Amino acid sequence: MERISISLPERLLEEFDRILKEKGYVSRSEGIRDAIRSYILEHSFVSQLSGDIAGTISIIYDHDAANVLERLTDAQHDFAEVIDSSLHIHLDRHHCLEVIVVRGDSNKIKQLLNRLKSVKGVKYAKLTTNVTEIPE
Repeated sequence: MERISISLPERLLEEFDRILKEKGYVSRSEGIRDAIRSYILEHSFVSQLSGDIAGTISIIYDHDAANVLERLTDAQHDFAEVIDSSLHIHLDRHHCLEVIVVRGDSNKIKQLLNRLKSVKGVKYAKLTTNVTEIPE
């Protein structure tokens, strides 16, 4: 077993502790191990996608973050060939949800996902797909 140390914003830790208690975890370490396993499984799923796929990329971001809107728009313009449409929702005064409908080459879609995830101010980004191959 390795011991690590992490720093978290207070609100994030409070929410994590609330969920741990709700789910009956006996320690933060147990919850963090489960969260890391889930992250690894999601990464494995996405990395194994191949061929043409269809799905959605959902992102939640802080629209007050510096240049976040410009960077998200640039990314979507750079990957326009795999974007069919998008939906923008204002969640509250500072946060937005964007759902991007994607279809096409899985490698391009994964590149778009990674680009969106890397934008400072993006708090959540996930690709959802049930289609691993689009029939001709």
